[in-house]
Amino acid sequence: MSTLLASISLGVSALAVTAQQPVSETQVAAMVEALRKAAPQTGKINDGLYSDWQVQPGTVKAWSKFCLKKELSPTQFENNQATARQIISCITRRELNQQLRATKNNETAAVNGVACWWMTGNYSGCNSGFTAAYVRKVVAFYQQQRTKPSTI
Repeated sequence: MSTLLASISLGVSALAVTAQQPVSETQVAAMVEALRKAAPQTGKINDGLYSDWQVQPGTVKAWSKFCLKKELSPTQFENNQATARQIISCITRRELNQQLRATKNNETAAVNGVACWWMTGNYSGCNSGFTAAYVRKVVAFYQQQRTKPSTI
């Protein structure tokens, strides 16, 4: 009996994980690249933002701790493009998953939500001004990336 319950429990757990992670690696890669391409360029060498994604120092520490289980300094993040991309991919995956669930798998709405969150910390409210322009830019870059043929 306990073997049957364990099997049922594992089956239900597998379904829950599948339902909670609808985002594909292609979607994550497209979002990561869109965020990189849309990153605001301040024109200042020491603008206080790090890597091609223009991430704030406190955010680098929190995200690296979440994704790598160890805190990186902003300089470590800035100096290792592969690690920066790994962390950005981890966070992007988390946020896209959440937004796909929240929007009932509406990919464009999810990308809008993630782009808005990336810039403001909120999933909505990027309807005018700089934030609206930024979100439109991210969505356009995302759509470009999604239509590229796979190199895998």
